[in-house]
Amino acid sequence: MSTPAPAASSPAVLPPDQLTARPGLDLLKDMIAGKIPGPPIAQTLNFTLVEVENGQVVFEGEPQFSFYNPLGTVHGGWTATLLDSAMACAVHSTLAAGQGYTTLEFKLNCVRPITKDTGLVRCEGKVINVGRTIATSEGRLIDSKGRLLAHGTETCLIFSAK
Repeated sequence: MSTPAPAASSPAVLPPDQLTARPGLDLLKDMIAGKIPGPPIAQTLNFTLVEVENGQVVFEGEPQFSFYNPLGTVHGGWTATLLDSAMACAVHSTLAAGQGYTTLEFKLNCVRPITKDTGLVRCEGKVINVGRTIATSEGRLIDSKGRLLAHGTETCLIFSAK
């Protein structure tokens, strides 16, 4: 028996059978359209999925003072979460119905400090390669002036979710 999908107006986690019932691209498009909820982490860390096509996604987010580390800049965990989301969802957009995935590893380089004054940032994730069980992707986090803030690569494990 399937659990009904939560209202799209609030963040939620869909049951696994609903997450894998359709191709990943369709699921992500429905998230952008507000037909299904976004994940709670996106609300917590103030970012959202704004664009998706096969093998590519874009998230936008705005750093806040509440994300600061003791040194007075946005904690690298915020940057890592945003990049992980973009790189993993780029892979997710290529999956067929019945497939699942998880992040195996990711690496990132932070090249500029991020503060609450950085403003809206854009995080682009793109697939490099998708195989039968392993996929790789890359991501770039840029500010509104087009300056690179951070970049990374990711490896995901693809598996049958049936």
